[in-house]
Amino acid sequence: VHLEESGGGLVRAGGSLSLSCLASGSPISNYFVGWFRQPPGKEREFVAAVLPNARGTNYADSVKGRFTVSRDDARSTVYLQMNSLKSEDTATYYCNMRRTWAEVGDWGQGTQVTVSS
Repeated sequence: VHLEESGGGLVRAGGSLSLSCLASGSPISNYFVGWFRQPPGKEREFVAAVLPNARGTNYADSVKGRFTVSRDDARSTVYLQMNSLKSEDTATYYCNMRRTWAEVGDWGQGTQVTVSS
């Protein structure tokens, strides 16, 4: 599966951004789809995910209540709505798709999100 993210940019603290991830090469309804991020100088970390067939969602504690992940399988697209952004949300955000949670899966090239304080 080829993944391409879009929607990153520069925003002030307290603002909002919406990320999109378009998948091509395979239907995505049976995949776990989600977002990870890598802050400058740190390891990549989990942000949010949607279970196959939209059966549920999971979020990192640091983004609960501020970020919303969703999927549109008909459009092969995954979204991440980010509200009340903080400077610590600054990172490169990566879309990820995998058949089982135990797999590494496929990754997009990443999109930069910078939150200025």
